[in-house]
Amino acid sequence: MNIVIIGDGKVGHKLAVSLSQTDENDVVLIDSNENKIKNTINQLDIICITGNGADIEVQKEAGVPEADLVIACASTDELNMISCLLAKRLGAGQTIARVRNPVYFQELEVLKDDLLLSMAVNPELALSDEIARILVFPDASKVETFVKGRVELVEFAVKDESRIIGMSLASIYKKYQVQILVCAIERKHEVHIPSGDFVVEKGDVLHIAASHQALESFFSAIGKRVKKVKNVMICGGSHVAYYLSKKILALGMEVKIIEKSRERAEHLCELLPEVTVINGDAGKPDLLKEEGIEVTDAIVCLTGMDEENIIMALYANTLGVRKIIAKVNEDSRAEMVEGLGIHSTVSAKGATADAIVSYVRAMNNSAGSANVETVYQLIGGEIEAAELIIKEETNYTNIPLKDLRTKSNSLIACIARNHKIIIPNGNDHIEVGDSVVVITDEQGIDDFDDILL
Repeated sequence: MNIVIIGDGKVGHKLAVSLSQTDENDVVLIDSNENKIKNTINQLDIICITGNGADIEVQKEAGVPEADLVIACASTDELNMISCLLAKRLGAGQTIARVRNPVYFQELEVLKDDLLLSMAVNPELALSDEIARILVFPDASKVETFVKGRVELVEFAVKDESRIIGMSLASIYKKYQVQILVCAIERKHEVHIPSGDFVVEKGDVLHIAASHQALESFFSAIGKRVKKVKNVMICGGSHVAYYLSKKILALGMEVKIIEKSRERAEHLCELLPEVTVINGDAGKPDLLKEEGIEVTDAIVCLTGMDEENIIMALYANTLGVRKIIAKVNEDSRAEMVEGLGIHSTVSAKGATADAIVSYVRAMNNSAGSANVETVYQLIGGEIEAAELIIKEETNYTNIPLKDLRTKSNSLIACIARNHKIIIPNGNDHIEVGDSVVVITDEQGIDDFDDILL
């Protein structure tokens, strides 16, 4: 595919990295900041153009008239929407705009046809979805979903006291008799797609696929079931805080927001009458204690500064808060604080990039035997988890999995058939209409054939 990305910010750069990893895509990146463009040229093997993404001559130079897809993720919503409209008028196949303002995003269903948009992505809404999933399942540090939420892929760190230390995966499955599959294991910065004889060690980070009920049963069996979150303290009254509050209020959780700006705090009071909104600085320990941080079930740090979020999260850890989530946009900072007591780090760029990459992958493989429905990048992009919907009879359908020769770096994590979730063994098979979750360290798989030898 010919893809043009407008905006070399956090989201645009992450997309450029992800989409340029496969030889099937030709990526062009546009940004008005010459220094950013120079840095990207040094990092990536793609064409970079300095200029305004809403300039018709710049778009023509970037090849927009022949592009299959234009993704606009520049700094302002208005620029993104205008860029997409112009790109479509020039002949681009499809367009995606990042739209952050809740008012604009709400009206996009009305404006989508007029703007000729194929897709609109709201980073703050996507991030709030991710955080809400973690709060619903506090045992895990990250939760991704497949098959419209019926299958979950959770990240779980093995601590000192865990009952599964020293056990092989095969013995874990045999002892606990729960339908789960450990799909990937991160150990001391090395990534493994494990077989049944892989032995779990302290400090391992497991990525486990199963239904929500099976995961709850498993964590309960190994003595790691965390009590459900009933009340949440949110530090920072951003758009993410607004979206998140609405979601978790609907789930029956109590919410308190601490916001430094008086004007924003008053606005949130009007928007969210069921939420307790405090006008104050969440970076002050006395205020946090006064507002009950020591008895809160979960804290979510959502200020605009990574450093503030990290410090507040670390402080919450010293007070024994059961679930701690911090927004950390910079990947290197998130990596630095791993293991320091912050249970989950999240970023808007990651959630946005996953949504757009899933869409691009679905466009890419329309001629294949399977459609890509959902794609997630795991462990810093080293592992990919993809949901494929099998759309026709082919050389791998109705054949026992033990007779299929799959690549050693790939595995079939789960099969969803009608209303049944199957954690497969060698005697199971794939049928037309199945949703199949595949875990691989291959980049950019577009069809089930890509994991077969």
